[in-house]
This record gives sequence, structure tokens and C-alpha cells, in this order.
Amino acid sequence: MIGKIYGTGIYAPSNIMDNHTLAQKVDTNDTWIRERTGIVRRHIIEDDTTVSMASKAAKEALETSQVRAEEVDFTLVSTISSNIILPCVACEVQKEIGAVNATCFDLNAACTGFLFAYNTAQAYIASKIFQTVLIIGAETLSGMVDWTDRNTCILFGDGAGAVVLKGEEGGLFSTVTHSSGKQGAALTCVPGGYIKMDGHAVFRFAVKEVSQCIQELLEKENLSSEDIDYFVLHQANRRIVESVAKRLETDLEKFPMNLQEYGNTSSASIPLLLNQMNRSGLLKKGNKIVMAGFGAGLSWGASLLEW
Repeated sequence: MIGKIYGTGIYAPSNIMDNHTLAQKVDTNDTWIRERTGIVRRHIIEDDTTVSMASKAAKEALETSQVRAEEVDFTLVSTISSNIILPCVACEVQKEIGAVNATCFDLNAACTGFLFAYNTAQAYIASKIFQTVLIIGAETLSGMVDWTDRNTCILFGDGAGAVVLKGEEGGLFSTVTHSSGKQGAALTCVPGGYIKMDGHAVFRFAVKEVSQCIQELLEKENLSSEDIDYFVLHQANRRIVESVAKRLETDLEKFPMNLQEYGNTSSASIPLLLNQMNRSGLLKKGNKIVMAGFGAGLSWGASLLEW
């Protein structure tokens, strides 16, 4: 039994902060940010919260999948930036959308979170514990950055993305995941503090480990990069994506990006991109897709799915 994606949904705040606006807050400029990250703008909450964004993305995912909220038996939210401690975001989403039959909990794996949540959902579906799963990545990172630190504040944005999985016989799912706690100091955040990052260390880690992880996954399934239609990577930095494509000796066109619009939204980035690809008609039935996440932990992984 494999979980197949039936629908996608997103929510991004209407308040947009472009690079020119950000340059009024910190010593930077549009050219500097674009050259180093590829980011042009990011969405920043005003009246929304992590819960409200997650709920709105969930409602859209249910609508596009033509699944009623009552059919969902498991809701899993990946977030590091909940606006509440108790109850968890997933339970708050359940209340908002009416998923009264769902078991709910949150998962914290930072920018690798959506991928790990997807893998967790697949394990439950394969075990026949749950049949219809709502997975959400939702982040309010604007409240976790120091807006005077140009090395971090230029990177992050707010938003939420969701997918609905339903169990089916057959299908395709395979995954490779890793973590290295001894490297965790490269990307940290303590309660009441701000995100701290060794940008050079994170860049080197991401390019090396994500490339190797994807190759490990392909070898595990006796596939080559030519067999993959799209590589959907966590949207952290354009140069990271370009470097991974180069190391895999794969056409950059297979690596869609939307970080220019949203920045780094951590757990939300992969479902935000999947939704854009889905809504634009880019994804076709039978497409083989590799999703890859990487971030604090340090943790990273890649999963193979068929659309």
C-alpha cells in the first residue's frame, strides 16, 4: 500500500516584502540578495498565524483532492514556528477544517520537515493504520529572524503548503534519509532567540550531502537521473539547487524553483512548489519525482514518488 498524492494546496500572506523594501531595514540591496540567493521577494504575515495559514492550505488541498474533511484519518503538521505550544498545530487545524476523525500531531525537523512528514505518512499507510492523510508544512519564520542581520533576514518568508495522500495498491515510494547531530551548531535557534546560521557551512553541507543522498536513492532503485522527470528540492538558495544539478550532471530545467517568490519557507517550501507545478499543469500522471529536503539537525533526505 502506497500513499498517492490526490491534491495540493497552499497559503501565502498577501503582504509582500521585496528586496528593495528589505534594503530599507538592513544594509543590503536587491542585486546583492539576488546574486547570492536568487530571492526577489518573500511573504510576511500581518494578521495570520501558523495555525491560520496551515488551515487555509489544508482546505485548498482537500478541495483539489475532492476529499471531505471527515475522510481524513491522520493530520500531520511539520513546523518549527507554531504560534502556540499546546494544543499542537495539527489539532488546531482539525478544529478549523472539521477533520473530526483524524489523529493529529506535529513534527519538528526544520527544512527537512515536509519530507520527513511525507515519509512518516507513507509508513502509516503501508502499515494500513491510516488510509487518508493530510500533510501540512507551515512556517512563520518572520518572527524568528533578526531583522538587523542581513545574513539571515534576507532568506526567510512565511507560508504554508499541504498535500492529501490516499492509500492505493501499487505505486512507487522509496526514501533515503540521514541526520548528523554533531554538525547541528551550523544552524540553531533557542527559545526566545533568533535563527543563527553558519552560511558557508550550511551551503557546503547542502550541496555535498543532498547530491550524494539523491544518488544513493537512485542507485537503490536502479535508476539514473535521466529516469527522473523532476527534482523538487527544498527552496533555500538558487546556488544550492544549481550546484546539486551540476553534481548530478542533470539539466537545470528538471529542478523547478519558486524561491524567488517566497524565499526559504522551511517546511512549507516543497509543498508550495509542488502546488505550483500541479496547478500549472507541469505534472503529468506517471512522472517520477525526487523530493529532497535539507536543514537544521543537521538532517537531509530524498524520496522518490510517482505522480
